[in-house]
Amino acid sequence: MKTSRINQFFNLTVAVCLCILAPIIGYLKIGLPPVIIVGGSAVVGFVCWYFTYFKNPTDPKIILPLFVLTVAALQIHIVEEYQMGFGPAMSRLFNIPWSEKSFLLIFALIGPTIYTLTTLGLYYKIPLAGFVAWFIFIGPGVAEFTHFIFPLLEPQIDPANPQDISRVIKGVEIAAMPNYYYQTTGHYYFAGLYTAVLPMLPGVYAIFRLIKDKRQAKP
Repeated sequence: MKTSRINQFFNLTVAVCLCILAPIIGYLKIGLPPVIIVGGSAVVGFVCWYFTYFKNPTDPKIILPLFVLTVAALQIHIVEEYQMGFGPAMSRLFNIPWSEKSFLLIFALIGPTIYTLTTLGLYYKIPLAGFVAWFIFIGPGVAEFTHFIFPLLEPQIDPANPQDISRVIKGVEIAAMPNYYYQTTGHYYFAGLYTAVLPMLPGVYAIFRLIKDKRQAKP
């Protein structure tokens, strides 16, 4: 069933604001990498959402299980990232102030709250919930492949030192920053690499499944 024009306008406005504000906040608080990863995922997710879910929300029986599976896999992935110091590792790699506290606040507290509300929104076919779902499908569904690239990038902070280091970056003290540079450690690994594929599997499948469902729904 189509959503009303007023409802469409409100949800579209909120989604556009999120696509603009989230990268800006990420850039001001952390740096450029969040803008590229989060902002890129938001823009691609917005386009996919607009042409699939926005005017005619997908049946909850189809999208809701895909979203729940992707989020559950994402949370398992985040456990590995936290245990192996993903935030501090990114700080050392790109010289950005991404502390462990900030990582936990975003991915362990705020994120799950948004995911829970999104499941409710998908059940009631709220357009904005579809945008969040598409963002998750594109982010963990596609962008997680960056974990396989990070070990090959030379850290901007002390790349030849294999030991964890602590440093103040842009006024923020980042402790125990690990170095996962392959040429230094000799091990091809980055925080979260082993479980990166877990959210990718349901996320990528969800993308193809929803696009297929949209094409089949056309008269």
